[in-house]
Amino acid sequence: MGETFAVNRIALRKILTLLGVGEKSINQMESTLNKSHKHVNAVAFSGILQRMGLKQDEIKNVLRKIGIDDVTITNILDMLDEEKINETFGKVVDLDIR
Repeated sequence: MGETFAVNRIALRKILTLLGVGEKSINQMESTLNKSHKHVNAVAFSGILQRMGLKQDEIKNVLRKIGIDDVTITNILDMLDEEKINETFGKVVDLDIR
C-alpha cells in the first residue's frame, strides 16, 4: 500500500449519510479525525467506520468511492480482521512442530 488518499469532508459526509449513518456518528468520526490532525491510515479509518456500525460491504463501498482499488480494499479489511483477532486472542503465531 503506502498510497495517500484525500477525501473531502463534505463528500465523506454525503457518502455516510446515504448509507444511513446518523449525524451524531458522523460528528464523532470527524472529531476523531481532527484529533489525529485529519490524517489516519486506511485500516484505522475502516475500524472507525466499523465502530460506527457499517458492515463490511458498506465499508468497501466507502473506500471505493474515495478511490481505493479492490485489491487494496481487500488488504485493508484483512488487516482490520487481523487486528481484531489480535486484540481478542493475543498475537496469532505460526508454529512449526517437527
